Amino acid sequence: MGNKKSFGEKLEKFFAGKGFYIVLILCVAVIGVSAYFLFSGRRADVEEVSGTENEIGEVAVPQNEDPEMVLPPETEQELNSEEASEQDESLEEATKTEETGSWTKKDAETAAAAQFIWPLEGEIDMPYSVTALIYNKKLGDWRTHDGVDISAPLGTQVLAVSAGQVESVTTDDMGGTTVIIQHAGGLKSIYSNLAEVPTVYAGDNVMTGEVIGAVGATAPGETKENPHLIFKMTLDGQSVNPSDYLPPR
Repeated sequence: MGNKKSFGEKLEKFFAGKGFYIVLILCVAVIGVSAYFLFSGRRADVEEVSGTENEIGEVAVPQNEDPEMVLPPETEQELNSEEASEQDESLEEATKTEETGSWTKKDAETAAAAQFIWPLEGEIDMPYSVTALIYNKKLGDWRTHDGVDISAPLGTQVLAVSAGQVESVTTDDMGGTTVIIQHAGGLKSIYSNLAEVPTVYAGDNVMTGEVIGAVGATAPGETKENPHLIFKMTLDGQSVNPSDYLPPR
């Protein structure tokens, strides 16, 4: 019994020899394995969280591919109805304008592009002169003259010198029966000493060369003279020389 060693003595001898190193290696191995699993678990958690963030970041936000606003069918029908109504009103207004003979923008553009003609053929008895006095053989005096007297037999047709709208048809003690036509750009042509009954009325639209009346003898102060047309033109109410607009003779 004396030769037998106790368990404590054997254990002490084991640790005093190679056993100490064996235990140390085992401890290091356990610590290493524990650290491996610990860091592996944390990495998995990080990757899982990162993956979740990526999934959230990649969520598609719906965008309107068509920049134009899409209207409900009812609203679109209402807008189409309004546009159709506006077109009908414009057409109705244009029809009224044509029926009443008012001077439209299109008429003005047409008149501006038209060429002028002389109101009739004939000799010029009295030329235009507002800056210098000219001698009137029939009246025997010197005076200015803001128009052109064109001699022609009674009843000779008088033509509109350009397209326009008849502004007025009047009879007065100076010029007798007179027709005034309004042209584009503030220009007017005035035809006096016409026959008593012209062929146009106020508000009529006339084209270049259209007959508006005939040479008469209705101007009281010029009944003793040869039959002639008294022709004048104004621009914005100011007298202008008809020769500046009419073609050379």
